[in-house]
Amino acid sequence: MNKKRNNPETIAIHGGDYRSDPATNAVAVPIYRTTSYQFNNTEHAANLFALKEFGNIYTRIMNPTNDVLEKRVAALEGGLSCVTVSSGQTASTFAVLNVAQAGDNIVSSTDLYGGTVSLFTHTLSKLGIEIRYADPSNPENFEKLIDDKTRAFYGETLPNPYLRVFPIKEVSDIGRKYNIPLIMDNTAAPVICRPIEHGAAVVIHSLTKYIGGHGTAVAGSIVDSGNFDWTADPKRQPLFNEPDASYNNVIWGKAVPELTGANVPFAVRARVCLLRDLGSALAPDNAFAIIQGLETVALRMRQHCANAEYVVDFLKKHKEVTKVIYSTEHDKPIADRAKKYLKGGNGPMIGIELKGGIEAGKKFIESLKMFYHVANIGDARSLAIHPASTTHSQLNDIIEDLDQALNKSSKGNLKAVS
Repeated sequence: MNKKRNNPETIAIHGGDYRSDPATNAVAVPIYRTTSYQFNNTEHAANLFALKEFGNIYTRIMNPTNDVLEKRVAALEGGLSCVTVSSGQTASTFAVLNVAQAGDNIVSSTDLYGGTVSLFTHTLSKLGIEIRYADPSNPENFEKLIDDKTRAFYGETLPNPYLRVFPIKEVSDIGRKYNIPLIMDNTAAPVICRPIEHGAAVVIHSLTKYIGGHGTAVAGSIVDSGNFDWTADPKRQPLFNEPDASYNNVIWGKAVPELTGANVPFAVRARVCLLRDLGSALAPDNAFAIIQGLETVALRMRQHCANAEYVVDFLKKHKEVTKVIYSTEHDKPIADRAKKYLKGGNGPMIGIELKGGIEAGKKFIESLKMFYHVANIGDARSLAIHPASTTHSQLNDIIEDLDQALNKSSKGNLKAVS
């Protein structure tokens, strides 16, 4: 079904061809709260562990509830395969570890979520993986940082809190010349942007945010586009072209297409190597919770974006606001990227700068009454936070709350989500 229907509202409910539980005919996806699975016989078990056939082995690696979620997220993004993990932060980590090892580097956008900056700058550097930062305002900055150890490019579609849309095709085209895949974090722009259509090789999400939509479960996902040739330059992508001693010297870039008939070695390696060894599995209960949110993500993103546009118009006119930060409010060519890559909405997040600096920003946040002051985005509530001191809808109620809080403030930074 996901191959025949491209409507995101349909994909979110029917993607992956799940119709009912084969054992009970239950329409809702069951929570398979099990650690392990009965093997048919010793040959069946041996084949599963040797990857001669695919099936359930252990819930640290795969689970039937998670499988439904994975197929739907892959379909939503237009990819071939998906691996769910315990959080968005795990998705970011696995996406890098799946291509890079000690001595390698990736070139990342400077416009990143603060948690990703910490992961890249501190934790991954301790593992011997160098992160080189390129300003995405000029895509050619990525090419300038390439050497023979560069394994991937990394960017965020709609980075928080900069809200400057990433030049997906421009950077992807540069990468393809060198057999370097582009990994895109699409957390803040599901449905309204499909990075794979613009050349991204891998798309990750913090499912906790807009796809989940309710703020009750933490989860992440890694989508393999199936559009990248991991064997074109073996020296560029050694992890997919050199024998893996942990799996009987299998060569992932060659073996996976032969075994599955699909070009998804990135997803398979992430599952059977990284999930197996590091164990950052998504609990099936959380997968179930994310499925509930996924079913309405297309409708919610439409409303989030409509709310944001309304709020942007209000904020641009307010005397206490010196700058509105939004995807379409940047100078060219940044603003033009919103028109190129965002379809059906210009994004759900807004930032502002206030006259009175950091202190005014703090007072503004503390004066809000309806908005929640939390470190999250994308759930059912309107959320606000002050990045300068932390991480760096109902339209009339939203405007009223913003108005009264602005009037109590006197150039600080705000991140608000409609």
